[in-house]
Amino acid sequence: MRIPFLMLSILMVCTSGAQKLTSGGVLKPEQAIMDIRHYTIVLDIDTAAQSISGYTSIDIVLSQSTPLLLFDLMNDLQVSKIWINNKPTNFTHANALIRITPAEALPAGKAVVKIQYAGKPHIAVRPPWDDGFTWTHDSLGHTWIAITAEGTGGKIYFPCKDHPSDEPDAGVDMMITVPKNLVVAGPGVLQTVKQKGNKATYFWKTNYGINNYSIVFNAGDYKVVSRDYTTINGNKVPMQFYVLSYHTAYAAYHLELLAQMAAVKEKYFGEYPWVKEKIGIVETPHLGMEHQSMNAYGNHFKYTKVNGKDFDWLMNHEFGHEWWGNKVTAKDWADYWIHEGIGSYGDALYIRDAEGEQAYINYFKDNVFGIKNTTPIVQGTNIDEESAYIGDIYSKGAFFMHTLRYVIGDSIFFPTLKQLATDPKYTYNNLATTDDVEQLFSTAAGYSVKPLFDFYLRTIQKLEIHVKASKKNEYEIMLAQTDMVLPVDIVTDKGTQRMLVGKTPITIKSSTTPQIDPDGYYLKRVVFE
Repeated sequence: MRIPFLMLSILMVCTSGAQKLTSGGVLKPEQAIMDIRHYTIVLDIDTAAQSISGYTSIDIVLSQSTPLLLFDLMNDLQVSKIWINNKPTNFTHANALIRITPAEALPAGKAVVKIQYAGKPHIAVRPPWDDGFTWTHDSLGHTWIAITAEGTGGKIYFPCKDHPSDEPDAGVDMMITVPKNLVVAGPGVLQTVKQKGNKATYFWKTNYGINNYSIVFNAGDYKVVSRDYTTINGNKVPMQFYVLSYHTAYAAYHLELLAQMAAVKEKYFGEYPWVKEKIGIVETPHLGMEHQSMNAYGNHFKYTKVNGKDFDWLMNHEFGHEWWGNKVTAKDWADYWIHEGIGSYGDALYIRDAEGEQAYINYFKDNVFGIKNTTPIVQGTNIDEESAYIGDIYSKGAFFMHTLRYVIGDSIFFPTLKQLATDPKYTYNNLATTDDVEQLFSTAAGYSVKPLFDFYLRTIQKLEIHVKASKKNEYEIMLAQTDMVLPVDIVTDKGTQRMLVGKTPITIKSSTTPQIDPDGYYLKRVVFE
């Protein structure tokens, strides 16, 4: 079980350079005054031509009058008409930007922008790390379509405000028309399926706000295998697996494993976030991706063992994003570690829950070797996705949470972690930053943990602990390059003691050479003098 996590960290580092498209960065002033409320995406999918056609209608609220609206859409698609409040308007489309210039400045307040477009969307070269459409066939020759968009955002196939700071608060409606022999899987709740001739239109609707990269659909020769899941709060939620028809025999067992994962996630993070919708997974031709209420799954039912029981490490990780990334969403890609680091920490908590504390400790002692520590995982503000996406947002981000737990103690850490995942201040339409997370934990601890956050998230320093033999059987121990005072486990001839260590040396006596932090709670360097 520990090997796949390490492999995942390495894989993310090795493949991140393939991502040439990106989202986020500095928010354009023309978009900063625009609040996205809702998307309606209506598309006809031509599988033979590998093209799409239709429109996206965008409900917005403007904070002030403006003569210009800006939306993001890749140049692969051609815009033919645009209406504002049902009136045709002027526009240009270049450099992946739609510039809309109405005859008169738009007043502050509500507006509806409808954009008609068509074309061949960008094709993903190496999904899920490269974004775009995947047009392929399953092993029986049925058409199979997938979309990945985490790095590039929704502009890969629909016009949008492509910035993590603004999600459609009222959600999204998707009406996707495909050949009638295909089934469309999407976010939210399936409202209707209407057949006309040799085509079928699937209407998916979300009851919640949703991040841009989760506004995707998949289509294939799917069968839907379902069961109910009762949440920690007693709510019944449908579990649905959109599985390839020839894999239906695997689906019920896989959903049982997913239900076990959900119970552990809820224990630490609170109730499953999308109780008004579903727990959804869909089989995809790529490895996997977190998509709100419809996670992509392509691990081919390859199970490892945790405590002697079958376990799917990939599904567990992606499912954790329902809390970290989908419910708790970073306002800036600079804070990407909130998604991937805390989500990956949840992977370790599954080990702790199933195999105990020592297995959890060993997990991090093994996975520390996956930390590259060449670039801070919080690089500033207004960072684009490609710049922020480094392997350490997974491995070092998770390890930082491991360190934070040790420093502030379980009685503070675990309730505060659950508060972060459940408090309306940080969830759903209220997006979070690293500073928000730090201030929450500082308040809970009763003292500022900002120095610890800054040290491990905003620098590449390792905690340097100096051990100096001052006399026979006597040692001075101190932290070398920080003003923090931190608890440190020290093993002497008398056993393990937890002591507070800072820049001022402390003296210990031992007839054996002290061992410093033997269980590996810190990313550190120990210097013996």
